[in-house]
Amino acid sequence: MGRLESNLLDMARLEDLAAGDSFVHRLDPRSKVIVTAFFLVTVVLRDSRDLSGLLPLVLYPVALLAVSGLPAGYLAGKLLLASPFALLVGIWNPILDREIIAHVGPFGVSGGVISFLSIMLRFALTLSAALILVAVTGFDPVCRALTKMRVPRAFVVQLGLLYRYIFVLAREAGRMMRAYSLRNLADEKPTMRMYGTLLGHLLLRAIDRAQRIHMAMLGRGFDGEMRMMRPMRMTGADFLYIAFWTGFFILTRVYDLPLLLGSLATGLAP
Repeated sequence: MGRLESNLLDMARLEDLAAGDSFVHRLDPRSKVIVTAFFLVTVVLRDSRDLSGLLPLVLYPVALLAVSGLPAGYLAGKLLLASPFALLVGIWNPILDREIIAHVGPFGVSGGVISFLSIMLRFALTLSAALILVAVTGFDPVCRALTKMRVPRAFVVQLGLLYRYIFVLAREAGRMMRAYSLRNLADEKPTMRMYGTLLGHLLLRAIDRAQRIHMAMLGRGFDGEMRMMRPMRMTGADFLYIAFWTGFFILTRVYDLPLLLGSLATGLAP
C-alpha cells in the first residue's frame, strides 16, 4: 500500500508539468480535448487485427512529446505501471486464436498474437494521449473545457472530485500503513485478514473525510458549478491544431499509410 501511495502521489507531478510554456501548453484546453477525443475514437475503431493501421498513430504522442518537452521517461514509467491490466486482458488471445494469418520468414504468426500486440499498442496510445493531455493542460482546465463543451455538469464535477481527492485517500492509506509498521515490532507482513481490516478502516476514514470536505465546500459557497478565473478563447492556432490532427487521423483511417509508403518506396527503388 505504501508503494501505491507513492505512485499515486507521483501522479501529482502532471500538474507541475502543465505549468510549462510550449506551443502545446498555450493552446486552448478545448482544442486539446477535441483532438485527444478524436484520437481515442480513431484508435478504438481500428480492427482488432489491424496492427499496421495503428502504427502511423504513434506519430501523435511522439510529436506532442517533442514539441511540449515533456519527460518521456516519466510518462513511460506510468505506462509500465498500468501495463499489467492490459497484459491480463490480451494474454489469452494467442492461446484462444491460433489461426495463422501471416508469416515472418519461416515463422507463422497467428491472429491471436496480432490481436495481443494490437491490444498492447492501443493501450499505450490511449493512455499516453490521456497523460499528455493532463500534462500539457492540467486537470482543472480539462474539466472546465468539458463544462464549456456542454458535457453534463454532474459528470464533470464527479470527475474533478475523483481526481483531486484520490490523492487525499492515498495519503490516508499511507498514514495507516506507517502506523501499522510502527506498532509491528516483529516486522511481519500484513496478512489478507489484516488487509481486510485496514481497508475497512480506510473506508470509514474516507467517509468521515468526505463529510468534512463536503461541509467545508458548502461553507465556501460551492454550488456544483466549476467557475473560471479567466475566460477561454479559441484562436487561429487552435483551429489549425484541430484541423491538422483531425485531418491526419482521417487520412490514417481512409488509407493504409504503411502499405502506401511501402509500395511507394518499392516503386522508387531501382
